[in-house]
Amino acid sequence: MSMFGDGLDAAVQKTFTRPAPKSAGAQMRYLVKQLKGTKPVAQMLRISQRTVERYVKDQIKKPRAALAARLEREVKKRWQPQIRAKAREKAATTGGIVIDTRARLGYTAPIGSTDQDRIRHLTVALPPQYAARLFDAQQAGAGDQQLKEIAAEALREVYFQDGGRRAGQLEEVRFTDIEHLEFDL
Repeated sequence: MSMFGDGLDAAVQKTFTRPAPKSAGAQMRYLVKQLKGTKPVAQMLRISQRTVERYVKDQIKKPRAALAARLEREVKKRWQPQIRAKAREKAATTGGIVIDTRARLGYTAPIGSTDQDRIRHLTVALPPQYAARLFDAQQAGAGDQQLKEIAAEALREVYFQDGGRRAGQLEEVRFTDIEHLEFDL
């Protein structure tokens, strides 16, 4: 899966006001209500319509592991869309986003500087414009590479250049070998 996309989704899911349905029957009933029928749910989950009906009536209680994962992912994707939108808007306009990462970071700079890549553990608050760019790119279907480039640019601006107060000649930040990545709003 996508490390950056999943990280952004997890940060937004922390703002949910109510927990998502846990049991397979409750999850299935929620999806049937959202998609307005058992047939679209069956097609989305790649199971038969009759199986969906059995889950809705609680005749089947334990889904296979693969189905359980798909079911949970689809429910969380649709759960509390207004809360999700408000959290994204707040991060993109006023709050910003915090990135906590342990990765190999280096940079390209003029000759004579120490631009050696090294493992760093950073917890940096990114300004709202970078949160907006990350969420907009994610909504547009950007891949992990594009999201990583936006995050690297944000780290260059905020961490390495300190908002323009130092390292003005810094050209590019390399953000590789990511061991840990977490976002928070």
